[in-house]
Amino acid sequence: MTTKKSLSQITKIAIFKGKKVRKTIHQNEWWFVVEDVVLALIDSSDSKQYIQRMKQRDPELTKGWVQIVHTLPIPTGGGHQKMNCANTEGIFRIIQSIPSPKAEPFKRWLAKEGGSVAGSARKDLELKSGKKVTSAKNYLPGKQKKLLFKI
Repeated sequence: MTTKKSLSQITKIAIFKGKKVRKTIHQNEWWFVVEDVVLALIDSSDSKQYIQRMKQRDPELTKGWVQIVHTLPIPTGGGHQKMNCANTEGIFRIIQSIPSPKAEPFKRWLAKEGGSVAGSARKDLELKSGKKVTSAKNYLPGKQKKLLFKI
């Protein structure tokens, strides 16, 4: 018996200019590993120290950190590890605190990567419903009130 992975079980590695950025689906949207994003944008190999200094420089980021960043299980070589992750909006906020010329190209890349969940979700819904999803109104029979994502 084969089982299809649900959106909550999908974890992928995306590549930004040769740097690996792990991402996972959480609450029907992509969440990115904060450490991977920071490493892709800085010239240091110590992302944890950089993040601490960044939070010291930006008190507003520190105040909102617990709303922006959540620990999610991410597969690693040593098994699943809880890692700090942020959704697309949260990553954009974190990037604002990184003075790097790499930030603008990363923002464009992130918008593309973060938006790709809609296509994955649409395909998943089409398989479950047996219907082509053409609008938010026909995504699942009998479930007209629950909107999973905007089309």
